[in-house]
Amino acid sequence: MRLIKRVRLKVCTGSDLTAELLGRVASAADRIILIGGTASQVTELLATYQLTNVHHYDPPMGFIGDDAATETCLRFIEAHSPFRFCFLAVGSPQQEIIAQRLQVRGKARGLVLCVGAALNFLTGTERRAPRWMQKLACEWLYRLLQNPRRLGQRYLWRGPRIFRYFLRGELVLRARARYDSVRSP
Repeated sequence: MRLIKRVRLKVCTGSDLTAELLGRVASAADRIILIGGTASQVTELLATYQLTNVHHYDPPMGFIGDDAATETCLRFIEAHSPFRFCFLAVGSPQQEIIAQRLQVRGKARGLVLCVGAALNFLTGTERRAPRWMQKLACEWLYRLLQNPRRLGQRYLWRGPRIFRYFLRGELVLRARARYDSVRSP
């Protein structure tokens, strides 16, 4: 946005947001859905954040290309609705596709967030970029250098396609809503 539209927007990464929501917003009894990650990561998150009502499903690799596997994931989320938070940590674009399908179906109730590698970062499975790279919005570059085979196509081929939309589109900034406190549903 800075380069194309000359607009500087504040960024809150999915990892930072997930840590804040689990650490400061969610209560122990809130129903939380985790899609992605391993059973050991979930166990670690339960202990770290003192959570007691977490439902976890780890879909198979490449599940988004399998209609039955995708349906299983969607039904898992819907079966555990209503929920406080549903964290989709299955990578892009899978998590965005799941979020969009949940919205279209209209059965799930709760806040769904696409958080990418947040569970990996929170449990130490993967290391985050150094702070200076995060501040320069280059965390993607750090991740690419750590795992070029897995992330190369996503970051270097599929990702840059979004720039053509920025060039054609119009940026409209809305007034920021102010909330004195975060309320539970």
